[in-house]
Amino acid sequence: MTRVAVVTDSASDLPAERAASLGVTVVPLLVRFGEIEYQTGVDITTEEFWAKLTAPDAPFPTTAAASPGIFQATFERLFSQGTESIVCVTVGGKLSATLASARIAADALRGRDIHLVDSEQASMAEGILAEMGAEMAAAGAHGSEVSAALEARKKDVKLYVVLETLEYLRRGGRISAARAALGTMLSVKPIITLTDGVVEQADRVRTRSKARERLVELLTARPIERIAVLHAMVTEIETFAEQLRARSGVGAESVTIQPIGPTVGPHVGPGAYGAVVLYRQERPG
Repeated sequence: MTRVAVVTDSASDLPAERAASLGVTVVPLLVRFGEIEYQTGVDITTEEFWAKLTAPDAPFPTTAAASPGIFQATFERLFSQGTESIVCVTVGGKLSATLASARIAADALRGRDIHLVDSEQASMAEGILAEMGAEMAAAGAHGSEVSAALEARKKDVKLYVVLETLEYLRRGGRISAARAALGTMLSVKPIITLTDGVVEQADRVRTRSKARERLVELLTARPIERIAVLHAMVTEIETFAEQLRARSGVGAESVTIQPIGPTVGPHVGPGAYGAVVLYRQERPG
């Protein structure tokens, strides 16, 4: 039986304990506050990140991909431990240079069985794909089978997040200053998503209650298989999670709640919340 290892990066927001239980290796990406650089999940926790971000006069954090050398060292370590095939699921290639780093590392190990999957997503939209890959690997699937299945299921994964402000997307270079200013002037609550690997505004509403209702509507557009609720240290997130679970009809065992981590956090800002859903696979005919 082929031994398959699944690798992802910290932009997946996959909790450390969940990753460990599935046997998923998480490559840390970088977050910088001024001159100080941290490996996410190694040198800085999610709680420490949000405390720094919201501290008075804190420098705006920036993020960076892991180097090709880090990916290569990770791949080599896994092969040295008896792995025969690696499936590496990365944050969207249009969002980060992470995929490019992983590709350089794979090219340096030609002859090894390494499959790269561009999730075209971030946070748990990427993490859910890594989870699925690990579950398939544990069931005995080969690397090529895992990779092909994840490529096929990418279209069934959707992320929607409501933001307190567009300012953090503006600072991170994801939208223009004019769009951010317009959103602030209108006091809207923007709802963002990722489409074909690019950040898009799915809708905008005027109040928090309407934003929550619209968010649930968007997420439950199709029958759902599993849900990952995400939040930027938002209180009472369990209320939203229960509303979403009840509307979707998904069992409680298929719903997780977790904070948005240091890699994605600088782009959404405090107060953001939403969810990733894995829709049921549509059957032909």
